[in-house]
Amino acid sequence: MMQEMITHDKDIREPLFEFLEEQYGKVRIIEEKMMGRSRADVVMVTENALFGLEIKSDADTYARLARQVRDYSRYFDYNYVVVGTRHAAHIAEHVPDHFGIITVEYVTGRLDFYILRKPQKSPDFEMASKIQILWRPELNELLEQNGLPAYRQKGKQYVRKVLTDSIDPERLNRQISGQLFERDYNTIGEQIESFREEQQKRRASKTRSPRAKKRRGKRMHQ
Repeated sequence: MMQEMITHDKDIREPLFEFLEEQYGKVRIIEEKMMGRSRADVVMVTENALFGLEIKSDADTYARLARQVRDYSRYFDYNYVVVGTRHAAHIAEHVPDHFGIITVEYVTGRLDFYILRKPQKSPDFEMASKIQILWRPELNELLEQNGLPAYRQKGKQYVRKVLTDSIDPERLNRQISGQLFERDYNTIGEQIESFREEQQKRRASKTRSPRAKKRRGKRMHQ
């Protein structure tokens, strides 16, 4: 009997999320997240780690997988590739040993998931890459939590470096997860816009045109 093909990754997602909750307990799922030059299909947040999950349905190819593997390995603590039956027999040849493998197939009319290989900590993981998942208001929260200056006149790259240089990695991992668990997509946009407006006002107050300064100087001498 021929195995039914899974041709769209969208058919995998919701059942996969339920499976992950059964396996890991408290998790938060973030979909379609940019990382480097790739887009992560799924980011799973646990209490002290981020898991990247790349989904390959039976209709997908390995065309971009090598680049995706490099990016996933840098940005996330652990990684899985989730594959349909067509890829299950040879996916291990296309991903490094630290990648976990989850297979998915139809069993009695419903999707069934199996952890073929558990993930190991990525040897290429970079905290400097992982922290890029946080938005500026969330970075500000971490500065405050750790008693660090606000650095309101500094850019995100500077603030990220301060955080990664100043905070113990295990503590920072927990705090990054904490921010992502609490992220409210209904209000975060407003917080970002408020921060940008504040930045613009600061720049405007410090930026005076030379002509305006000269005019004020003339009036003072008259």
